[in-house]
Amino acid sequence: MDKRIRAIAANAAIQITAVTSTETIERARMIHKTLPTATAALGRVLTICSMMGSQLKVDDGSVTVQFKGNGPLGSVVCVSDSEGNVRGYLQNPACDLPLRPDGKLNVGAGIGQGYVMVIKDIGLKDPVTGTTVLVNGEIAEDMTRYFAESEQIPSACALGVLVGTDQHVLQAGGYLVQLMPGCLDEDIDRLEKNIQQAGAMTTMLEKGMSLQDIVRTILDGFEVEFLEESSFEYRCNCSRDKVIRALISMGRKELTGLLEDEKETEITCQFCDKVYRFSNEEIQNILNQV
Repeated sequence: MDKRIRAIAANAAIQITAVTSTETIERARMIHKTLPTATAALGRVLTICSMMGSQLKVDDGSVTVQFKGNGPLGSVVCVSDSEGNVRGYLQNPACDLPLRPDGKLNVGAGIGQGYVMVIKDIGLKDPVTGTTVLVNGEIAEDMTRYFAESEQIPSACALGVLVGTDQHVLQAGGYLVQLMPGCLDEDIDRLEKNIQQAGAMTTMLEKGMSLQDIVRTILDGFEVEFLEESSFEYRCNCSRDKVIRALISMGRKELTGLLEDEKETEITCQFCDKVYRFSNEEIQNILNQV
C-alpha cells in the first residue's frame, strides 16, 4: 500500500500532506490499460484526490474531483473516501501525446481548456461543490487555483507521475502545502524558496528520499511536527447490489428496453472494469421491483 504523512510547521501557520502513490497509480494503469499521457493525467488526479479525501472530518465522507477539458483525454473523474482510498477513470485511456520540449509528458495538452469541479459529501443534505476554470490542464496548478478561489486557502500543490519506457509507473506522489490564518509574509517567502529549490516530486522520490525527508525539505527552516502516518490504495467499492440499485433507478422504460434488445445485460464498472452480467429473467425480476 502507498503511504501518506501529515505535518505542520509548529512555529508557523503551515500544514502539509505528502504521499507516495506509485502502487495506486500502477494499479489504475493496469485496470484501465492507460498509455503514458493518460497514466500521468489520471495518476495526478488520483493523487490529489486521495490527499483531499484524507482531510475530511467525517468517517463516511467522500471527495470527487472531475476535470472536464476539451483535450483528447476527455473527462477525468476520481473519487476518494475519508481514508484516502481512491478510484478513478478517464474517457480516453489510449490517449498518448508527444513529449513537451522539456521532455515531460504533455498532460496539459491532453486535458485542454475547461474546468475542474470538486464535490464533497460530508454528511450534509446536499454535497458541497466548487468549480474553477483550468489554468493549464497540468493538474497541480489547476488545483492550486481551485483552493485559492473556491476554498479561499492559499496552497501549493506538487504532483508527479514518472512512467518508464515499458509504460509501468516508476514513481508517483505529491504534496499539498496549505497556509493557515495568521501565516506571516516572511514565512511565505521562505516556503516559496524551499519549494523552488526542492524540485519535482518524482525527482525527490527517485533520489530515494522518504516522505519525512520531503516534508523536511519543503519546510526547511521551520520546526516540523509530524502528526500522523497512514496508508491507502486503489479501492473500488462496487458490488452487485449497487449495480441492481442503479438498474432500478433507470426506470421501467429503460429496463423494458433491455429485455427487448438483449439476451443478457452486461454492466461494466467504470472504476475497476469489473463486469456484472444479468440474464433476462434477472432483469425481469428487477423490473418487477420498479
